[in-house]
Amino acid sequence: MEIRVAPFEGLTAVDVYDVARLRQDVFVVEQACPYADLDGRDPEPGTGHVLMREGDALLGYLRVLDDATTWRIGRVVLAPEARGRGLADGLVEAALAHCAAVGPDRDVVLDAQTPLAGWYAGFGFAADGAEFLEDGIPHTPMRLSR
Repeated sequence: MEIRVAPFEGLTAVDVYDVARLRQDVFVVEQACPYADLDGRDPEPGTGHVLMREGDALLGYLRVLDDATTWRIGRVVLAPEARGRGLADGLVEAALAHCAAVGPDRDVVLDAQTPLAGWYAGFGFAADGAEFLEDGIPHTPMRLSR
C-alpha cells in the first residue's frame, strides 16, 4: 500500500485518469449526483492530491485545497473494493500531516456527508455550522481547529 501527496504537476497522466475515473464512478454514477467534478481547483497552486495505491490500482483519493486562511479537504473517495478495510483513515491522516507540514497554523475544514461526521470527529473535527443538502445528500460542515 502506497499513500502519497503530490501537487497537480506531480501527477502522471495515469494518475489524473485514475483519479477522474474514480471520482466519476463514485460521485456521479454510484451516488447519482451529476455535477461538474472538474471544477478548476485540481491544478491550483497549493492543492495537494492524496492518492492511495495498491500496485497499479487506485484505491482511494482526496484533495486538499489551499483556501488562503484554511485548508479544505474534499473529494474523499474509496473504490468499492477498498471499503470496509479502514483504509480511509490513512488518507485523512496523510492529508492532515500534509496540512501540518505546509501550514501548521491553519484550521482544516471539510463538508462531511452527515453519516460520516462521527468518523471525522475521531480525527478531531467538530461540527461548524448547520447541516445542508448538496446534491440531495445531507452534509455537515466541520472544522479542525489548530
